[in-house]
Amino acid sequence: MLRGKKILITGAGSGIGAETARLLSAAGAVPILTGRNGDKLKAAAAKLPGRHGVYTLDVTDNGQVETVIAQILADFDGVDVLLNNAGFGLFERFMDAPVSHFGAMMDTNYMGIVRCTKMVLPSFLARGDGHIVNVASIAGKLGTPKSTGYTASKHAVLGLTNALRAELYGTGIVVSAVNPGPIDTPFFEQADPDGTYVKNVSWFMMTPERAAKSIVRVIDRRKAELDMPFTAAAGVKLVQLFPRLADRVTGKLLNKK
Repeated sequence: MLRGKKILITGAGSGIGAETARLLSAAGAVPILTGRNGDKLKAAAAKLPGRHGVYTLDVTDNGQVETVIAQILADFDGVDVLLNNAGFGLFERFMDAPVSHFGAMMDTNYMGIVRCTKMVLPSFLARGDGHIVNVASIAGKLGTPKSTGYTASKHAVLGLTNALRAELYGTGIVVSAVNPGPIDTPFFEQADPDGTYVKNVSWFMMTPERAAKSIVRVIDRRKAELDMPFTAAAGVKLVQLFPRLADRVTGKLLNKK
């Protein structure tokens, strides 16, 4: 049951974070929206029908994460779910990408999850219940050209998620990974500014609402992992079972950036 669940969402100012907050609010949950852009957060919150919270939060800032999440836990007397959604990507060839871009994606996409989880987990352990949902990516399982930095950061997210799930087994805390393929969101304004990738995969892209509905189901059912859409999930299985064959079959198909 989602009704009354207090759900802390990072990266909630736009895209699937904002849409997930809207669906959760409509289902009677209490979404707590966080993100770096206060104006975007206010705009997203204005669409919510029920009780909610709004807090400016940069997941790359250690001090801010500690202060803001401590305030959220105090204001709402704890939370039930942590939805780690904040992230960004830059699509560049490995030789063209500066080292700083690799570090920036890892700092937001991976270390942001580490920081937020370390702040929320003690309260989950204290009561023997809680749910951590990490939005990773199909890229975390399936590497493609011009996404080495982004793919590496999402591999790290999945490694953390799987190890933490095993570590917390038997504590009452569920750890989930959601691995979406491309979604039609502002993510690509930064990742793909010339629109080449979006144009090449437009037939395959999911709407934010479809992705958000899947995330809500993962939260509601406390499912351990979800790959989406189905075609991407099938591609992951092919690569896992027959990696050399998959390289030959999908090499050109995946080179869309």
